[in-house]
Amino acid sequence: MAVDKRYITNPAWIAPMPEEPIWQLSVSQYHQMIRSGILTDDDPVELLEGLLVTKMPKNPPHRLANELARDALALLIPAGWHINMQEPITTEDSEPEPDLAIVRGQRREYRDRHPGAGEVPVVIEVADATLLRDRKMKKRLYARAGIPVYWIINLPEKQIEIYSSPFGSAEESGYQRRQDFRSTDEAPLVINGQEVGRVAVLDVLP
Repeated sequence: MAVDKRYITNPAWIAPMPEEPIWQLSVSQYHQMIRSGILTDDDPVELLEGLLVTKMPKNPPHRLANELARDALALLIPAGWHINMQEPITTEDSEPEPDLAIVRGQRREYRDRHPGAGEVPVVIEVADATLLRDRKMKKRLYARAGIPVYWIINLPEKQIEIYSSPFGSAEESGYQRRQDFRSTDEAPLVINGQEVGRVAVLDVLP
């Protein structure tokens, strides 16, 4: 295991900002668009920092890594928690749909709403073409929401990146610590400050 603070900054991966003014949505406006049928399950978008952002299509390695990670985590999480797969989390200005999230309580408790950030101790994104977005925009909004632990299963570099100790405000946010776990390592699963088990990196790589 190595600690690495390098970040990919390939400008070719950065979507250009629109030249014309854009309209930011609140979470309540986003929900109203869903209730009224303006947005449906067939629309590949999620609300990130008040903006409708297109979700990348899933290729077979991404799908497989997601399923392998879900299976590995299911063996470790204690009673009183469950795993969501590509389901929404509601924060103050966003409603991301992480590849995996560990959520407090039973599924039926969320019959009428999505989990809030305070009920989600761990979020996980599987990153290939989305690596820059996951390292920047997603990391920023998860930290601002106060989610304690953020994993990136980094397929191009064959590693798991674990971010912890969120800090910051609406203007600037991030995680104080980043740890990289290579293919020969085991990554610790920490829920509410307690390590509940370890995941072999190779077990979640396609």
